[in-house]
Amino acid sequence: MPLLIVVLGLILLFLLIAKFKLNAFIAFIIVSLAVGIAEGMELQGVIHSIQNGIGNTLGFLVIILGLGAMLGKLVADSGAAQQITTKLVAKFGIKNIQWALVLTGFIVGIPMFYSVGFVILIPLIFTIAASTGLPLLYVGLPMIASLSVTHGFLPPHPAPTAIASMFNADIGKTLLYGTIIAIPAITLAGPVFSRTIKNITATPIQEFVNPTILKEEEMPGINVSIFTALLPVILIMLATVADLLLPKDTAILPIVNFIGNPVIAMLIAVLVAIYTLGLARGKEMTEIMASVASSISGITMVLLIIAGAGALKEVLVDSGVSDYIANILKDSSFSPLLLAWLVATVIRVCVGSATVAGLTTAGIVMPLIGATGVSPELMVLAIGSGSLMLSHVNDGGFWLFKEYFNLSIKDTLKTWTVMETTVGVMGLIGVMILSLFV
Repeated sequence: MPLLIVVLGLILLFLLIAKFKLNAFIAFIIVSLAVGIAEGMELQGVIHSIQNGIGNTLGFLVIILGLGAMLGKLVADSGAAQQITTKLVAKFGIKNIQWALVLTGFIVGIPMFYSVGFVILIPLIFTIAASTGLPLLYVGLPMIASLSVTHGFLPPHPAPTAIASMFNADIGKTLLYGTIIAIPAITLAGPVFSRTIKNITATPIQEFVNPTILKEEEMPGINVSIFTALLPVILIMLATVADLLLPKDTAILPIVNFIGNPVIAMLIAVLVAIYTLGLARGKEMTEIMASVASSISGITMVLLIIAGAGALKEVLVDSGVSDYIANILKDSSFSPLLLAWLVATVIRVCVGSATVAGLTTAGIVMPLIGATGVSPELMVLAIGSGSLMLSHVNDGGFWLFKEYFNLSIKDTLKTWTVMETTVGVMGLIGVMILSLFV
């Protein structure tokens, strides 16, 4: 019966979001109340669980996502994203242009939310395609695949960061494993796949036929641009490597771990960006702070959706459903990594949002980590891979891609959906292979 209630709750969540178009945060709160009451919790107990779930989830994430949005905005507004793209394309040349765009998407995608990175980089894709005479999808798909993978796999993006927090997974290891898995996933879904769809023609939307591009003197240097965009990753990975290589009693280790803490790493990166991409470029502090402040409005709803997912997770734990699910599955021979991927895939297909799919799955499969001893970092990546699967008409990313590339729904399914599914399948394969060694 407890499991049936959860299934009915998820069906209700799907209906509220997909059919009735209710805001995801409101839907999560309604379903959390319904599941808690149906599981026999006291009314005040349900409310208490929802409050705790929201508080526990947001306590860590507000800082990470807030600072991440600020860094992404500074990278975009300063022209650093454009500088990275143009210089890498010039360096790699026309023959290897796809790999330049893959690398650009990866570098720019780490500090930026997917939709922001997409909108920032799409004029550059159109410009490169026009100037080289190459097909638009051949140029664009590798970069879009790279952006998608960073969104689904890697902190500090919302879903992987939130799930890592729920699972007590090490952010640095999640980033390291995610990067290892990302390389073959992007390669197959981007440069390789884009060469198989030459019969599909895409054209830029009219507004971007002559996109506004900054001049060289208006942009920061390439080294400063790449260093600033990747600084959080550098600091977090430095701490992870130091933890693995240095003796535990080394005096410098606590300092390195402090600097490499995701919160501190993001704070340092934002402060560095304020100087390197702002003050050093002659901008006034008031202008920089206005840009930083405007970045927060874009993540408000993301934070609320994550908070709603945290509320449902807490209700599942407090009502005893999580323990019930753990007892059912603990003796199963079914891989918890594959199970997590499948659950995330089903929710992704039904709801559309990768973030919602990832966070809802995390609440359901969280007991498996303690019961099976599986790597929490690999569980984060298995869920992330499933959350990217089979994107179709109920996903905002589907329509963003369709409209900007002027494609029919049929052609969007043959390009975007196949690309996302390739990333999801390759992510699962990568996770399963890594699980043999981790």
